[in-house]
Amino acid sequence: MGAHSRKCDWCGSGTPIVRDMEPLNADYQYWCVECARALIIKGDPIETYRELEGEPIYGRLLDEHCTLKRFYSFATA
Repeated sequence: MGAHSRKCDWCGSGTPIVRDMEPLNADYQYWCVECARALIIKGDPIETYRELEGEPIYGRLLDEHCTLKRFYSFATA
């Protein structure tokens, strides 16, 4: 199935922006921006991922919403 015809494995409607490369459940590998953001906010970000759109959309979500990553960056700066 082509990347453009895929849908988010969680909600079934969004266009995937990121793929979980080491999913706990193989049924949930592709995530749209809304579902990926919800994972990060919930405190369960995707650890090993591949961006699908050619832009670091998921990376920006991590920067915006992942407190631990921000703290780590601040602590090492």
